[in-house]
Amino acid sequence: MAPVVVLIGAPGAGKSTVGRLVADKLGVEFRDTDADIEATSGKSIPDIFVVDGEPMFRALEHDAVVAALAEHSGVLALGGGAVLDARTQELLRDHHVVWLQVSAHNAAGRVGVSGPRPVVVGNPHSTMVKLLADRTPIYESVATVTIDTDFKQPDAVAAEVLASITDRAAS
Repeated sequence: MAPVVVLIGAPGAGKSTVGRLVADKLGVEFRDTDADIEATSGKSIPDIFVVDGEPMFRALEHDAVVAALAEHSGVLALGGGAVLDARTQELLRDHHVVWLQVSAHNAAGRVGVSGPRPVVVGNPHSTMVKLLADRTPIYESVATVTIDTDFKQPDAVAAEVLASITDRAAS
């Protein structure tokens, strides 16, 4: 069993929104590893960051990714930083991984100043610039397809993800 598609990308890229749309179109389940972490730990992600620290969150995140890749056959969205773990990068090599690419400006606008995004605190734009500078090479290395989400509606991005699934199945 393997997910039909794994969505990766920075906070604000649209992984959850687009993932739900794609899952609905395919008639499969949508799963988000961030939701899995919250369900397993009984804490919100910001609480895990504050109380337990980022290293604990990243350990929980890796465990959630391992379980989801093994158990889920629908659409899977990973947290934005899940790909930072080299073990996760290796696990993704055998999957259809779509990077929902977003500019720092658009991601910051989508994420905003408040909300459940502990890695984007303070100045969202400058934080996103740094985050994307650090993560873009990793996103590029694990993605089988890249879809630019800037200035596109979620339905349009979902259509591109669906086309990538069809293209993969045809080859």
